[in-house]
Amino acid sequence: MFLRPIGRSTWRIRRGVISFVPRYSSTHHNPPFPTIQTCPSPTCTCSEMPAMPEGLEIDHSKPLNGTMAAYAEQVLICTGKENWMSRIEEENSGDNLAADIKELLGRGGMYSDPYHNVSVVNSSFLSSIPARSEIQTTSAYIFPSFKYIPYLPRVSFDSVQALVKGYLLPKKLHPAHNNLSPIHKDRLTRSEDQGRFLPAVQDVKDILVLICSHGGRDMRCGILGPVLRDEFEKQMPKDGIQVIKGPVDVGDGQRRDTIENSTSSDTSGTARVGLISHIGGHKFAGNVILYIPPGTKAADGKENALAGCGIWYGRVEPKNVEGIVKETILGGRVIEDLFRGGIRQGGEILRL
Repeated sequence: MFLRPIGRSTWRIRRGVISFVPRYSSTHHNPPFPTIQTCPSPTCTCSEMPAMPEGLEIDHSKPLNGTMAAYAEQVLICTGKENWMSRIEEENSGDNLAADIKELLGRGGMYSDPYHNVSVVNSSFLSSIPARSEIQTTSAYIFPSFKYIPYLPRVSFDSVQALVKGYLLPKKLHPAHNNLSPIHKDRLTRSEDQGRFLPAVQDVKDILVLICSHGGRDMRCGILGPVLRDEFEKQMPKDGIQVIKGPVDVGDGQRRDTIENSTSSDTSGTARVGLISHIGGHKFAGNVILYIPPGTKAADGKENALAGCGIWYGRVEPKNVEGIVKETILGGRVIEDLFRGGIRQGGEILRL
């Protein structure tokens, strides 16, 4: 069986709510992705699956495929924390990057567009340290664009505007916007020139393993997330993947063009493992997202078939970690029994 992209998609309006409804294409417009039905059993000792609180059991009855909500871009904010308030935009009394982004993109925001979903997630990764340490900044990743924005100053809203306008808005509007005025269309469309106001933007070269640990939202992920994090950090070095900790070092932030335009073809052996806030589907804990950068090599030295993709897994247990590392990260194969959905660089949503 192969993983295939959605060829067409529509939006359904129900009680005033616009929701994404995927349609499956009968023909392949892109090469298929290899899959494996089940996750191989571990060959070595792994952590025990922790017990869940009474009444918060893991849902093993529903199929996982298609439970990933479609999105165009996902912003991963580096907070250095491992848990957050139920609504991440309420952190620090509302003074945070997630709140700023949602102010622009959320309902009633300047760039609100129901046909272009941007997911905003907090992570445990540390922000990069600017050359002038007295300036408070926040770092963020953008997927599936595979960009890292090291410095978003917290002293001015201009940097948030540059992030949204330069990296998060669509390059081409949905046909539903055809009747908008030219000015309105221009406002809702990406302007890459705006992104140049942000220094030291670079391509992501490390594999990112993201695990929901949002205990402030649901204790299933809060309990299981740290256990899976430790298991990935233990397993990947055994398979030759270096786990990098600490903030991304981007130097003095003055070499922006050189950094951003550098090739990512040498990507293969480094990864970062982080805990993240709510992504939907706590009943399917553990929830894991793998972002595999373009140019990533598989174990056989050839390009990983999933390079440039984000793969969402659910119901991940510690016993599955070794299989995920070997089959997906190193082998480029999707594990069907765990697969919730995926996204390819460019925004194409993937289903089985």
